[in-house]
Amino acid sequence: MDRVKSSFSIVTLGCKTNQFESAAMTEKLLAAGYRQVAFEEGADLVLVNTCTVTSNTDAQSRKLIRRAQRNNPQARIVVTGCYAQVDAQSLAELPGVSLVLGNQEKTDLLEELADLNNTARVAVADIRSEGGKVALEVASEAQRSRAFLQIQNGCDAFCSYCIIPYARGRSRSVEPAAILEQVDALVAAGHQELVLTGIHIGQYGKDLFQPSALLDLIKQIEPRLQNARLRLGSLEPTELPEELRTHIAASARICPHYHIPLQAGSDRVLEAMNRGYTTSFFAELLQDLHTRQPHAGIGIDLIVGFPGESDAEFEETYRFVESLPVSYLHVFPYSKRPGTPAASLPGQIPGDIARLRTARMRQLGEEKQRRFARNFVEGSLEVIAEAGVKSGKIRAVADNYLSVHLAADEQLIGKRQMVKITGYTGLGLEGERGSA
Repeated sequence: MDRVKSSFSIVTLGCKTNQFESAAMTEKLLAAGYRQVAFEEGADLVLVNTCTVTSNTDAQSRKLIRRAQRNNPQARIVVTGCYAQVDAQSLAELPGVSLVLGNQEKTDLLEELADLNNTARVAVADIRSEGGKVALEVASEAQRSRAFLQIQNGCDAFCSYCIIPYARGRSRSVEPAAILEQVDALVAAGHQELVLTGIHIGQYGKDLFQPSALLDLIKQIEPRLQNARLRLGSLEPTELPEELRTHIAASARICPHYHIPLQAGSDRVLEAMNRGYTTSFFAELLQDLHTRQPHAGIGIDLIVGFPGESDAEFEETYRFVESLPVSYLHVFPYSKRPGTPAASLPGQIPGDIARLRTARMRQLGEEKQRRFARNFVEGSLEVIAEAGVKSGKIRAVADNYLSVHLAADEQLIGKRQMVKITGYTGLGLEGERGSA
């Protein structure tokens, strides 16, 4: 066991919740005396934090496990995350895997590591039956100017293409007192941006003993931010009521940035996806956000090639997205996920057609992003510079989520500041410090 404890690496697939949980597990291991090394170095202990949104991500997870074993045939490999939650036994049978850990069991990582032996073991509970505790609760993301707070986990939406309700369990909220305590600690540590994250943060508070809402939590957080700003994670279109929109638009502390899953621009496809809204509802919502905050970044998710999506319906989605005031797109080709209703739907789209549609939609997204970014040339943006120098430049993230490249200066990293936007290149916006 001493050998296992000497070094570790962790590799993460999937969403910001997984990224957050990997950062929290990393903090636990470092505090316990483990030494972190790069994945390619062949650590003695390797954690693979998996995603299972599509069958493609399952394949990526298996590939990473095989690579970890090649990097160090003696490594103890721990597989966790959503793929581990829904198909633990098949992962336990892969060479080199010592432990398969469920999402809820991530909380007990150190205790589970103490019981590692030469036989692959599965520690995965039925997460849909689990109670109110949120795994890992809240923690900062290591070595970043931004910190992520996991305020909620789980999902009750049951979209027809999605396995996440089975992989993450019911919607569960962190108690406000625990979140506020962490906010105070992160602000005191100098973090300039706090990001509220979870699987379905618009459901925050509904399951608590004293039910509340996301807006109630935001109002408690804001007075404690001092000089930090607050960013909200992804919000479902049905979970942005007018009261919340009004508050965000009036706040000087909340970043003018929204990420809102659309998934399709055809009402028939939305209904088949079990999304619970129409294109007209979505268009009215985005127009309202844009009218309130014309400078706000608005990103949307899209799934292209959903079963039964006709050429005409794809064109309908394309034209609809083209009409929206969005600043970037996250576009994914549909990939069949066993265990979901969509996997058995007729009209599965051939891969070559889905790829062509995806490429076309991503090109539209790039055009949207360029058009939005160019609006700020010769203006000013509030940014926080991140660590890492590339070609003499450092990347900063604006409050509206645009990337701004500045001349490398270590003193800029982690600081919240206004910069003058001097131009736009293929890499994004260029800025200058002290000219705003």
